[in-house]
Amino acid sequence: MHNTLFDRLFRDAAGQIVIWQPPNLPIVIWVSATLLKLVFQTSPVKIGLDILAFSSLFYWSILEITQGVNYFRRDLGVVVLIALIISVIQQFGNNPALNK
Repeated sequence: MHNTLFDRLFRDAAGQIVIWQPPNLPIVIWVSATLLKLVFQTSPVKIGLDILAFSSLFYWSILEITQGVNYFRRDLGVVVLIALIISVIQQFGNNPALNK
């Protein structure tokens, strides 16, 4: 069934093409926290929302890497995980308190 590269990338075990799935809980939490950060821009609540958004997206990426239904979903998890790691490194690099 999974003979071609296309099949291996985009089809699940049942042979269905899977690129987009309905949002699962970690994605809903990430979107909600990200939108709430627009409201709480200068409060301690924003720090908590930053942590919640990062954690939920990190968790989602690990789930996709380990349990994704096809190679596309697993690769997407890897790309998101790398982007998260890069964003953390950049935030540390831009923090004047850490550059003393």
